[in-house]
Amino acid sequence: MIEVERTLTLQHPLPDVVAYLADFAHTEEWDPGTVSCRPARAGAAVAKGSEWQNVSEFRGRRTELLYRLVRFEDRRLTFVGRNRTATSTDDMTFGEEDGGTRLTYRARIEFRGVARLASPFLRKEFERLGDEVVRRMPEAVDGHLGAGRRPAR
Repeated sequence: MIEVERTLTLQHPLPDVVAYLADFAHTEEWDPGTVSCRPARAGAAVAKGSEWQNVSEFRGRRTELLYRLVRFEDRRLTFVGRNRTATSTDDMTFGEEDGGTRLTYRARIEFRGVARLASPFLRKEFERLGDEVVRRMPEAVDGHLGAGRRPAR
């Protein structure tokens, strides 16, 4: 199992950030590994149980996972993606900070079968991807919610 955790501050109100990140299709904008991410049911409102078909690329190989929103709370979102070789969990917790939003993002991937043997060799690459999320996510949130918007004090 590989776990990566990053904390960052986003310069937008907490409810807006949670609403943006609750739609996992937006991973195309902030997750460097995501090639595409589409709702399993087009047009459905985002709610606990919503699913997305995610195509990711890692080290030159593409893989598909079906992600499900398993926790949808005011200050926490948890998505679990599965395919035959891995289970990936993206857990996000939110707090208010200086008029913006503090996000703690935890990504965990558990490989199954023979793929499990590669875990120790992949940790450094997943850490690099975590660093890239920290760089890309504020830009994606700003692009969606409006750059430079600050909550009223």
